[in-house]
Amino acid sequence: MSRTAEEIGRTETGPRPLPALGEQRAATNLSSVDTVLPNGLRVIAVHQPTVPMVELRLRVPFAGAEAAHAATAEVLAATILTGTAKRDRVGVDTELALVGGELSAAVDPELLSIGGNALATGFGTVLAVLADALTGAVHADDEVAGEKARLIERITVARSKPNVIARLALQRHRYGDHPITREIPEAADVAGVTAADVRALHAKAVLPRGSVLVVVGDVEPARAVEQAAAALAGWESDRSAAVLPALPHLTPGDLLVVSRPGAVQSQIRLTAQSITRTDPRYPALQLANLAFGGFFSSRLVENIREDKGYTYHARSYPEFTPDGATLLIDTDTASDVTAAALLEIRYELGKLAIGGLTESEVDTVRQYAIGSLLTSTSSQGGIASQLASLAVLGLGLDWLVGHPDRLKAVTPEQVAAAAQEFFAPNRFTGVVVGDVEILAPLKHLGGVTFPE
Repeated sequence: MSRTAEEIGRTETGPRPLPALGEQRAATNLSSVDTVLPNGLRVIAVHQPTVPMVELRLRVPFAGAEAAHAATAEVLAATILTGTAKRDRVGVDTELALVGGELSAAVDPELLSIGGNALATGFGTVLAVLADALTGAVHADDEVAGEKARLIERITVARSKPNVIARLALQRHRYGDHPITREIPEAADVAGVTAADVRALHAKAVLPRGSVLVVVGDVEPARAVEQAAAALAGWESDRSAAVLPALPHLTPGDLLVVSRPGAVQSQIRLTAQSITRTDPRYPALQLANLAFGGFFSSRLVENIREDKGYTYHARSYPEFTPDGATLLIDTDTASDVTAAALLEIRYELGKLAIGGLTESEVDTVRQYAIGSLLTSTSSQGGIASQLASLAVLGLGLDWLVGHPDRLKAVTPEQVAAAAQEFFAPNRFTGVVVGDVEILAPLKHLGGVTFPE
């Protein structure tokens, strides 16, 4: 006869004791090379032979001051892998498929990103296709027209979604007209992009100097760098890739209510200035954030989801930029409980800032932080993506491998100090998006500005 999970977990004398957690160990035997090629491209190659594959991540700083830059950049990313003078779209796809490979491109206000993978034996082929796209993408008229139509449709749908509306409103509230706010271009701007515009932007902005290529897999690092140097030798320029201008420091202040008439849900987005990963206080801040809202058993989730039932989803998390970082808190609630949810968020912020964390809480979030990091870097793709994110901040493998030890060294007192410094409610600003009529109770909380 089968037994239930509860029966299996108990003995005649009571619940079966759980085994002690095993020691979490970072990968410390990863051989690597981190160097800069003559063309100014930084290459980080890591030997991780768990499977006979190789992962590539290219990050090109891709900022632009012009209002139309975001639209042209989106079309460029959509067409950079659709054909060159040597390979048409079918040729690119076929050549990659023959080595079990793929490549894809995306863009945001900060970076043009190209990533993919292949069998380790096909590393040279992927490099050849990548180099051809970087130096010889033709952005054909018909490809640009087709991708523009698809982009316009996706952008139109995206801009109607509440979470996108809230994100764009938050960015404008935080940074005004700074280029970082142009995360999703206007459909009309995309419609106005020409193939000539895309080709001109490619020639001007797809540059190696200041860019980073990360290679992780069943490849010998020095040999991988040699192959990358040979394949990408023709990708060169005396100019450097364009980085974003420095962001303004966030000023604490009122939450701005953004009107969305008829909305049955509200989007709450809070934000505050934070610190970079290289700051000595960062490990303690990371643990304080996890305890507040960084994982499912956090205080925020326990309060407004599990206890009050105000929301299905709530979280807090860091967001890193080239020259800084911010903290963000976001949740979506039914319109009629928005004020109550915001009150509880502020309560949890104040409680954390004043009371800190218990030793047990610190140990729990420490285990979670270390375990999550080791899990995310247990695969070739995970290491490659983590390194690519770190590399654009000037960091490398040493930081990644050493971070578990930094987390282990954090004391409850340091976490309490970080909570007090960074989670005080009066450090935050942000937006609330929803139906203004239903959100009227927010006026009684203070610290909220309504549209005139």
